[in-house]
Amino acid sequence: MPELPEVEGVVQALKPKVEGRTIQQVQLSDRVHFSFSEGKQCIVKQAEPDAFEQTLSKMTITKIERRAKYIFFHLLKEDAPYVLVSHLGMTGAWFVVNSPEDINEAKFQKHIHATFAMADGGYLIYSDIRRFGELRFLTKIEDHAPLTKMAPEPFDEQACDYFIAKCKLPKYENKAVKEVIMDGQVISGCGNIYATEALFIEKIHPARKVNRISEKRKRALFKTIVAVLRQSIEAGGSTISDYRNINGEAGSMQNRLQMYGKKVCPVCETATSQMTIGGRTSVFCPNCQH
Repeated sequence: MPELPEVEGVVQALKPKVEGRTIQQVQLSDRVHFSFSEGKQCIVKQAEPDAFEQTLSKMTITKIERRAKYIFFHLLKEDAPYVLVSHLGMTGAWFVVNSPEDINEAKFQKHIHATFAMADGGYLIYSDIRRFGELRFLTKIEDHAPLTKMAPEPFDEQACDYFIAKCKLPKYENKAVKEVIMDGQVISGCGNIYATEALFIEKIHPARKVNRISEKRKRALFKTIVAVLRQSIEAGGSTISDYRNINGEAGSMQNRLQMYGKKVCPVCETATSQMTIGGRTSVFCPNCQH
């Protein structure tokens, strides 16, 4: 699943190509329409597909920004502001092309689910192989409660103190540290890949209870999480499976990962171990991490 650095890369690539442009027409895939007729919501949430297509037509994309793992497309139509919220799920990807046929990889071209024809020519396209992503049209961010509960951006000055305070709550203090730092209400945007890396760097076992880690070590861990996220942003994110920046560009952070997906510890050469924490597979060194 794309994490904060990957989403940041998508946003930075989209901004110069899409901001200020007007959507002429929107077309959703047959799969999206069919899912709605079956009482389900495939990709497009909280909106009937026909209404989604009609409403977004003639809207201007005034600004694109990232918040945690979400992309916010700020829109304007007849002086009224709106926002389209995008979550990439497991395999979501955005493309800016002259024609849908310009998408290089067949697997993404095959799974196009939202096509935004632009008034000045070309297309903004959302493709999603496994269809776990979301497109949610809102009048304002507050209309979708989960978006208001996200932790501060990890780069914000108050984010570390916020993290420390959250760790003291009964809800979190007896949980495994790996599960806690992947919780978007505790640290914004840190998922399995970068949680694994930060815990390895700080030599903390992923299953260690939060209340058995000193505040000094928690602060060091948070600092390392931020450093790893920044490093990944600079590397264009991690392309582990189906993550792509716009137009099929891959990141290179996967070449710098020390623990995620590794069979042998790069420090002590011990075979790595795995366990499930918070529903995700956690890889760690049983010798180095305590």
